Amino acid sequence: MGIAAQTQSVFEDLPAEMASRLRDLRTLILETASENPAIGPLEETLKWGEPAFLTSATKSGTTIRINRHKKSDDRYAFYVHCQTDLVERYRQLYADTLDFEGNRAVVFNLNDDIPADAVKHCIAMALTYHLK
Repeated sequence: MGIAAQTQSVFEDLPAEMASRLRDLRTLILETASENPAIGPLEETLKWGEPAFLTSATKSGTTIRINRHKKSDDRYAFYVHCQTDLVERYRQLYADTLDFEGNRAVVFNLNDDIPADAVKHCIAMALTYHLK
């Protein structure tokens, strides 16, 4: 799947390393969706000016957004709807592996590797949230 023009536009406005990390996170989201037929194809769009991934075809999950974290130069995040219990569930599973903010964000440091297995599991939980 080619990168959506609007997502590309957001990435072009970011420092190169930040954009690269967000592209990696985007790839994990798309891979996770493609590995689970219940999720179906994702719609890639912008919500609040941030790249967002929706399960519009199947309605299987909640929206995931990705972006630089609070205009930080060294942190970025993926966000889920704050009225879900997802971040609390993520904390129970990955408190020693991932960093969280409130009830909506999984936050990463630019210089750290993404713990791909844990992150893909969290992404899958979000993209299948309505199937539970």
